[in-house]
Amino acid sequence: MALSRLSSRSTNLLQPLATALPTTLRRHISTDTTQLTVETSLPFTSHLCEAPSRSVETSSKELLSFFHDMALMRRMEIAADSLYKAKLIRGFCHLYDGQEAVAIGMEAAINKRDAIITSYRDHCTFIGRGGGLYEAFSELMGRKSGCSKGKGGSMHFYKKDASFYGGHGIVGAQAPLGCGLAFAQKYSKEEAVTFTLYGDGAANQGQLFEALNIAALWDLPAVLVCENNHYGMGTAEWRSAKSPAYFKRGDYVPGLKVDGMDALAVKQACKFAKEHALKNGPIILEMDTYRYHGHSMSDPGSTYRTRDEISGVRQVRDPIDRVRKLIISHDIATEKELKDMEKEVRKEVDAAVAQAKESPIPEPSELFTNIYVKGFGSESFGADRKELRATLP
Repeated sequence: MALSRLSSRSTNLLQPLATALPTTLRRHISTDTTQLTVETSLPFTSHLCEAPSRSVETSSKELLSFFHDMALMRRMEIAADSLYKAKLIRGFCHLYDGQEAVAIGMEAAINKRDAIITSYRDHCTFIGRGGGLYEAFSELMGRKSGCSKGKGGSMHFYKKDASFYGGHGIVGAQAPLGCGLAFAQKYSKEEAVTFTLYGDGAANQGQLFEALNIAALWDLPAVLVCENNHYGMGTAEWRSAKSPAYFKRGDYVPGLKVDGMDALAVKQACKFAKEHALKNGPIILEMDTYRYHGHSMSDPGSTYRTRDEISGVRQVRDPIDRVRKLIISHDIATEKELKDMEKEVRKEVDAAVAQAKESPIPEPSELFTNIYVKGFGSESFGADRKELRATLP
């Protein structure tokens, strides 16, 4: 019975693009900002709200930026895989390849005054917020020039100047923090919202519902985004959730189910959600997405799902290939030009890795910093730093 349910669910993962795309190519890359109207691959499914239009406004310039940025994220995660296997990245490491459309589409609909907080699968969200490859790889390798000064590692990226509040290692812990950020925005009358990202594995956490209840009571500008990649670690959603319709989990809170492998659908949904949250309070977005790697680098990702399922999603729903087909079908760039762009991305990633390897490891004394707010408490817990350094190997 379990296998039959898995087979049925796997079929649902392989939703193709709605229309066939022509193969006409163009000689030169277009950077035209003229508006194009593209229909989303699948319709939105709504709960207690009207679904947004499937017709999304975009441009040649935006589609090319989507392709470049998602290709950059994909290559970064592949490089992180290699660095982990070479033991240059230690501890936990959760990769985002396959889910890039969520990070890219969300950024296209909001601005840097809107806050984002997420789980430990945070590398690409950091890049989407404007973070650099050098800072990302430095942090992954525990180096001084990392975005968290080498003390956060893979799970704790951070960029406060772009309203990115992490990277959190405890499952679901970011949900009440995200609602707290939304409370601060409303209290300060900022006209901004907070996007709180969590996975389907965290969707059953009690703290999520407690935070959602308060957010609804106080009409907080909170957008809760369930990145449903269909497996909580190695457990399929249908084995862990009696009701896997996560966009309806808010009960009294409106929700929307979105094709999370379609960057334009994500953009449209996030734009809709931001407008709703500012006027009416919280809303839930369920992003139907998929990760190609296992849960973390210690998980091969092939013991609880078939290789055919993974390759099937790659062939039919891959977010980068979808944008590639749109670019070619609208005569924006040729296949060769896009491949050349990917080659440049690879060089950029390789250069950032090499530079990050040269970054120094933090001093041992850094273990005792960033514990208290400056001017409060004791930075070194009473220990003399020079004496401490002398005792360390």
